[in-house]
Amino acid sequence: MASTKENLQVIYEDNHIIVVNKKVGDIVQGDKTGDTPLSDIVKQYIKEKYNKPGNVFLGVVHRLDRPTTGIVVFARTSKALERMNKMFREHKVQKTYWAIVRNEPPKSKDTLTHYLKKNPKNNKASHFIKHVEGSKKAILHYEVLKKLENYYLVQVLLETGRHHQIRCQLSAINCPIKGDLKYGFKRSNKNAGIHLHSRFIEFTHPVSKEKISLTADLPNDPVWNACN
Repeated sequence: MASTKENLQVIYEDNHIIVVNKKVGDIVQGDKTGDTPLSDIVKQYIKEKYNKPGNVFLGVVHRLDRPTTGIVVFARTSKALERMNKMFREHKVQKTYWAIVRNEPPKSKDTLTHYLKKNPKNNKASHFIKHVEGSKKAILHYEVLKKLENYYLVQVLLETGRHHQIRCQLSAINCPIKGDLKYGFKRSNKNAGIHLHSRFIEFTHPVSKEKISLTADLPNDPVWNACN
């Protein structure tokens, strides 16, 4: 179920930033579908909670794919937006994802390095072992956290932030994410989502400079519930 203002899950907020737990189906920013983006829902929440007249400023700092869930950070001031953008660019934000895969990964923990190339026509990334024209280097670190009844819970730390990086790289080692038809999983999930969740984030607050560490609750379904 995509978010509405009433069921928006806010993880953290202050005068400078607001962090929410994105649901399956939310689009972070408006696109050609015309569906209400999460950014508009958050703006409406701020407008009503703080009784703000006129337009509410909200800066999109980063995005998550529509079928994924978890932590999304928005900036409430232009100063915070500029500083958060810089931190993301310089890889000073640590994001940790949880993914559910059917097949057992080849190693219990490993670093994956590929070259990914995005095809805009089908909105899909392809992986290569060596650099090809138009490709970008992609590095992630994974660790198997738990063996579930039919699946494996894998924790992923991104070193780079490429298009569909986790989905593509896990598929490259024959571990497509549950529900991810685009990258080789056999069946879709009923809610059209995939079992990829932005679970933890750590960064320095753009204004106060304090260390912020946040966790997003897992979606409520039998497979995720088995991970708690």
